[in-house]
Amino acid sequence: MNASAQPSPKPTGSINPDEAAHFGKLAADWWDPKGSSAMLHKLNPPRLRYIRDAIDLQWDGNGGTLKPLAGKRAIDVGCGAGLLAEPLARMGATVTAIDAAPENIAVARDHAARHGLTIDYRAVGAETIDETFDLVTSMEVIEHVVDPASFIATLAALLAPGGLMILSTPNRTPLSRLALITVGEGLGMVPRGTHDWAKFLTPDELQGHAEAAGLRVIDISGLSFSPASGFHLSDNPALNYFMTLTR
Repeated sequence: MNASAQPSPKPTGSINPDEAAHFGKLAADWWDPKGSSAMLHKLNPPRLRYIRDAIDLQWDGNGGTLKPLAGKRAIDVGCGAGLLAEPLARMGATVTAIDAAPENIAVARDHAARHGLTIDYRAVGAETIDETFDLVTSMEVIEHVVDPASFIATLAALLAPGGLMILSTPNRTPLSRLALITVGEGLGMVPRGTHDWAKFLTPDELQGHAEAAGLRVIDISGLSFSPASGFHLSDNPALNYFMTLTR
């Protein structure tokens, strides 16, 4: 071994340093709908639709108000450059958003400031947060953490009584391997190295971690893709799915 070689940084809490570095390199064009995060831009509309429906159901909304989260505190864990944090702020929430990659947080702060949004962005892991929130979201994150069970327990500790947690993640199926890795990464639609199929969680596995952390699953819905309609909500969780939880 080369004596000058430096060992890889050890994981801290839920953060995998290699994953953080990978996504930090994508920060510069995160908000470019044709850039390396183009797929996130395409799935954001159905994601927001699902989240809005869950919010209305939890807090007796009717879909008519523009600020259904007024008076609520929200945290987005693994926020990237703010694709979800900004809509949550526009829905009236007081938003904290955290990410392991400082590069992402720098871009997120700049973008929010240019759009007149006040969001508490922090380049930290979820384990450092000693607060509770009415809404906890973590989209396409758990498949990148060191210990999914510990990560879910950490998210559960952030959830205030009567609060709502919404997660999304790819399912570990032949379809997800084909779509996200063979096609998505193989054809350059997703940056190479973004996914490790072996770390994808099935809904049963994620539900098991959630229940062990004292959470109750109230909905599981699929996110599917078709050439005609793009990404859309569905009853089929084979590609990707949402999970809504409470205590």
